[in-house]
Amino acid sequence: MQKIFIKSILYFLLSIQIINAQKPQKPNAAEIYNQIEKLNFLGSVLYIAAHPDDENTRLISYMANEVHARTGYLSLTRGDGGQNLIGPQLRELLGVIRTQELLEARKIDGGEQFFSRANDFGFSKNPDETLAIWDKEKVLADLVWTIRKFQPDVIINRFDHRSPGTTHGHHTSSAMLSVEGFDLANNSTSFPEQLKLVKTWQPKRLFFNTSWWFYGSKEKFDAADKTNLFSISTGVFFPTLGKSNQEIAALSRSSHKSQGFGSTGVRGEDTEYLEFLKGEPLKDKSSLFDGIDTSWNRIKGGKPIGELISLITKQYDFKNPSASIPNLVKAYSMIQALEENHWKIIKTDELKKIITGCSGLYLEAVSNFQEATPGSIVKLNLETINRSTVVMQLISVTTLPEQKTTVLNTDLRYNILQNNSLDLQLPKSINYTQPYWLNEKGTEGLYAVNDQQNIGIPDIIREVKIFFNIKINGVEIPFERTIVYKYNDDVKGEMYNFLDIVPEVTTTIQDKVLLFPNTKPKYVGVSIKAGKNDIKGELKLDLPKDWKVFPPSIPFQISKKGTEQTVYFEVTPPAQMSEITGKSIATIDGIQYDKEQININYDHITKQQVLKASELKCIRLDLKTNVESIAYIMGAGDDVPKSLTQMGYKVSLLKTEEITPEKLESYDVVMTGIRAYNTIQALANKQEILFDFVKGGKTMIVQYNTTDDLVTTNIAPFPLKISKDRVTEENAEVRFLTLNHPVLNYPNIITPNDFKGWKQEQGLYYPKEYDKAFTPILSSNDKGESAKEGALLIAPYGKGNYIYTGLSLFRELPEGVPGAFKLISNMISIKPTISVPNQKVKN
Repeated sequence: MQKIFIKSILYFLLSIQIINAQKPQKPNAAEIYNQIEKLNFLGSVLYIAAHPDDENTRLISYMANEVHARTGYLSLTRGDGGQNLIGPQLRELLGVIRTQELLEARKIDGGEQFFSRANDFGFSKNPDETLAIWDKEKVLADLVWTIRKFQPDVIINRFDHRSPGTTHGHHTSSAMLSVEGFDLANNSTSFPEQLKLVKTWQPKRLFFNTSWWFYGSKEKFDAADKTNLFSISTGVFFPTLGKSNQEIAALSRSSHKSQGFGSTGVRGEDTEYLEFLKGEPLKDKSSLFDGIDTSWNRIKGGKPIGELISLITKQYDFKNPSASIPNLVKAYSMIQALEENHWKIIKTDELKKIITGCSGLYLEAVSNFQEATPGSIVKLNLETINRSTVVMQLISVTTLPEQKTTVLNTDLRYNILQNNSLDLQLPKSINYTQPYWLNEKGTEGLYAVNDQQNIGIPDIIREVKIFFNIKINGVEIPFERTIVYKYNDDVKGEMYNFLDIVPEVTTTIQDKVLLFPNTKPKYVGVSIKAGKNDIKGELKLDLPKDWKVFPPSIPFQISKKGTEQTVYFEVTPPAQMSEITGKSIATIDGIQYDKEQININYDHITKQQVLKASELKCIRLDLKTNVESIAYIMGAGDDVPKSLTQMGYKVSLLKTEEITPEKLESYDVVMTGIRAYNTIQALANKQEILFDFVKGGKTMIVQYNTTDDLVTTNIAPFPLKISKDRVTEENAEVRFLTLNHPVLNYPNIITPNDFKGWKQEQGLYYPKEYDKAFTPILSSNDKGESAKEGALLIAPYGKGNYIYTGLSLFRELPEGVPGAFKLISNMISIKPTISVPNQKVKN
């Protein structure tokens, strides 16, 4: 019976549980009290938008902490198409970071997190494009699936479904799908395959969370007629927590560190506005839940449970929370006696957390290593301690996925630590640890997730768990814990990670893109990492036959898990132009391993392991470069310097304090990384030095910045104003405005073909207003729009050149786009004195 129960709740826990990053939660008496209050509210709200950071954390926090409603946020995407202010990770790796940032945000504001399979493919100007790329029906199916699983009484949209073209196409699409899904969720003919696992569900009402932003300004919103808007006073103060709702919301918002959304908490009155869209109108405008029974009476046999929880709340002792345990355990037994229903599982999970909090019951299973391979044995140390006077026994522990129960029958006496050792046998068939949505190759707009029950689960699905089966006041209760690895850091103290399942061997190719301007060979370094002790095998670099690799294979032997060995292959390209993808393959005992292990490790999120094919891109390209030395000033973080080094340039990463006339003398070019003028305050005081560098006959290349929070408006030696102009269609036609300009002719001839095969977008935040000293080089536009001419601007200044570009070189160069290499080479090599013959290439 116990095993059946564990199986039945496992998928539910995966769908709602936010796996704790690093240290386990240890709620104080006030937080426990709030959890008990929430236990007596059976109503739910689902907030829907497009991206991480779209959510209104003030409203989510208010609904979760003041109303005590079960509050969810459905972000249709994981934010893969954004930029990254904290590191070089982009695309799916950035999506992994932003997923974790959302999970951290929900821990703070009390909400739960969900996703669809939609891939954030980058900025979209209208919902028609968005829904075509996403595959509307599949994303709509995911939204309906989430509604049917979560069963919200109320849905709130962040964006307006009636305003296509006025904001990001993803934004409008999220609202349009929500409006459509509101009715479809209760239609048994819509996505009927889901009904094998869930029931139809009809939310009570749907709202649009409007604000001054949608009116264009605060002044316009203040003057607008709000008769038809429902207002919520969200500026509440929580005395037991010592924080205002806005302060909690600001802490939650500040979890989005990769996007630079640090927020300062405020205090005092605050109002949110909701516009009614669908469903049953409000008769009593004092509550979103008007006409909805949010008490235990909504469940058959639930009334006595609600009465008991009310008593627990009334008698709660902040100095001795454990006094509530007898009645909490009684409530647990009463809930288990109910018929199976949606709220039974939710409230069971909430109640178990409250019981552990009230009793100080600490349960932990620690692995002796952070990584393990399929089929291996993991040695666990189990820590159990009851820090209350309530009678408890540790009856047994059950390990997953092996479903093995070990009987212990140990009394848990007050404040006496119990340690037990256990060997956990991992099955050979266990999945590697990684974001499940990256297991298979998807499309441009949709991740591939074939198991319906996994859709919407926010986090990595970790299979290795343990259930502590504890008897409390005669009632046996299973408490789930994920296996962790912990260690002591001399600076940070106790540190936690989760146990990761890894391949026996992973390989990492050191240079992901190799440029061959001629037929001379290059060396490729490949690092081999052991996932277990004493591995022995053979490594080969698999390239097409017209690319020569020597030696054909290299033997390797590594004695200790976690250590690495690096080997080198000599690669010789063909004479003709060629662009290929190769991979490294390690073979052990006849089994091939072709994965690269990528660890994403930032202090504010849980460490993430991503396993990707260990690949490299080789390009045989007739690329001409000169011998310039480059000083690169890193901005928000990108991999452009690696690409420049691969091209043969000498690149130095320059700190702002090193920007002095003397230091710059040894360089030919200064290049600023993406968003440098948004993120480096000290640059505001270095402009004259940089402009003098140009005036003396050198080149300065400034990559894109956003319009927000520029550290100085004087980013160029001549007037230049950044706009929000962009070209999102990566293969939009590119027209040359100044065909014979040196940047299009020296040392490489640039043609419109060099703009084919670009990734995600052509460029962003193009200047629209600029001094006549600038020469615009390129013109392009998305379909149906006017031409944008600010992608590449060049101005002679003194004896040198200043270049501003909004082209997305930070995406194209690491992706190995040949035309991007040719163009950046010409930008680096530009000289005012260069004269070129007339180019005969047709646009």
